[in-house]
Amino acid sequence: MIVAPHPVLSTAAEPVDPTAPEVVAGAADLLATLRREPSTTGLAAPQIGLSWRLIAFDAGLHPRSRSCAGELVVANPRLAKASHWDQAREGCASVAGLTADVLRATHITVHGHLPGSGEPVTIEADALEARCIQHQLDHLDGLLFLDRVTGALSLHRRLHSCDA
Repeated sequence: MIVAPHPVLSTAAEPVDPTAPEVVAGAADLLATLRREPSTTGLAAPQIGLSWRLIAFDAGLHPRSRSCAGELVVANPRLAKASHWDQAREGCASVAGLTADVLRATHITVHGHLPGSGEPVTIEADALEARCIQHQLDHLDGLLFLDRVTGALSLHRRLHSCDA
């Protein structure tokens, strides 16, 4: 697991060909890593050192989950719709020991592609699953949840100025 202040976490990830063998292998690695992190509901490829637009998530077992797309990996995900904003507590596997309240949409629609087949996929997510997916989308844009916290920008900058 890559932790802040590693530069891959603050760099925008590159689009991928979801049918490329290396992307399929990366998707499998991402999912395997997610499965090894029992308290984590999602991961983005930069968190395992790959600067690719690839996310994995599974919020189904979390008690605050209302929607559940199941265990899923999505290539080149993009947020198509977002509504009903709410503030809630978040943490991150790449920023151990810190949590903060973050404002996010509680209902979203995301479009992307399935690794391997390249088939288009649309995900409708609510509540915790929506929050989880948005958190992973931020990772693909080089953002940590700290970047979404009012007054936390200076903390994030301090994390990035520390020696790794």
